[in-house]
Amino acid sequence: MLDNERLLSACAARDMGAVFRLLNSRGVSTRRLAAAAEITQGRLYDYMNGKTRVEKLALFEQIADALHIPGHLLGLARRPWEPPTPLSTPPGPDVPGPAANDDDLAAMEAFRTADRQTGGGRLYAAVVRHLSASVAPRLVDIGSSPHVFAAAAALTEMAGWMAHDSGRDCAAASHFARAFPLAQAAGDLPLAAHIAASTSHLALHRNDPTQATHWATVGIDLARHGPCLPSLTARLHTMLARALAASDQFGTAIRSLDLAHAALAVAADKSHPWLSPFDQATLASESALAFADLGRHSDALRHGEQAVALREEGRARSLAFSRITLARLHAQHGDLDAAVAVGAELLSTSPTLGSVRVVRQLDGLGDLLGTHREYGPVREYLARFDEASRIRLLLLADIIPSPRGGSS
Repeated sequence: MLDNERLLSACAARDMGAVFRLLNSRGVSTRRLAAAAEITQGRLYDYMNGKTRVEKLALFEQIADALHIPGHLLGLARRPWEPPTPLSTPPGPDVPGPAANDDDLAAMEAFRTADRQTGGGRLYAAVVRHLSASVAPRLVDIGSSPHVFAAAAALTEMAGWMAHDSGRDCAAASHFARAFPLAQAAGDLPLAAHIAASTSHLALHRNDPTQATHWATVGIDLARHGPCLPSLTARLHTMLARALAASDQFGTAIRSLDLAHAALAVAADKSHPWLSPFDQATLASESALAFADLGRHSDALRHGEQAVALREEGRARSLAFSRITLARLHAQHGDLDAAVAVGAELLSTSPTLGSVRVVRQLDGLGDLLGTHREYGPVREYLARFDEASRIRLLLLADIIPSPRGGSS
């Protein structure tokens, strides 16, 4: 909301009651507002009703920090969480610049390539060991380039994704929380914005659309002040759209999706060595999920089919997610034959793909189709599905929690 004229006007007038009313009108409950600002609901109502105003500097700072309102909007000093101003000009097109060490980039690319094909469950421990043994010592070595902080941020963010893929969301949150200030210390605004997008994604998976919205907005603001990277802008607006859709904010979610599609249509004039790519297939997959949350089935189905068509076979995990989404969309709207047809393609997913997220989503699809077991083609498919699941659990027993109902 940092571009909202009413919010900016209220901040300029230091009218926190108006700020609270505006946020409340956008769906943030008074309970959450009071808890975030660490005031009672009674005091909050007094501010919102104009009975009293915030006057103390300490309270302005407290509210600014709670709601992530940049200090200058309230006449305050820059807040501790605000990104520092970069000290140098960003690298030119396709040039890593001093932020990138060849060995670090090679390690990053090797991990990224393996992760796309095999999943994060097998690689998480290896990335953490690499961070501990190769990167962390250089953070405190006065002979190291200060740009080692960018490498540390990027690899720590990657560890967060692999933890998430392994079903360890608490660990993932810790990695993302550590990666963000490392990117700030490097003065790398695009990398910080990229990590904010990852944090937004994780918050959405943890059923916290408010935090997902917050972090997507933080990322958009950071990206706005850095070099133009259309794919990063598209990813951030997509994450914002997903969060808004999960909050039933129909109009703003659609506008964010439109902005994402528009951004990705722009030819990139720069690249960034640490950012993972965001392409049309990923945008289609995320759009399908957003439209599903908004109840627009035909749009969700169209984007779901596009995601499967665009995703190359070499991206095994991404392709599995796209097919699961498409099969669920068909099943949820009664097209069981189409759901079974997509499900049959899912049976070709490698049983050694080390992704707990894929396994859990496959289980969820099986449960959904199980409610239609009386239909012959579904019953036949589930028999094949159950056999594939048993093989998967056998091959991945070292990284996947025990089956539901089983002992741990």
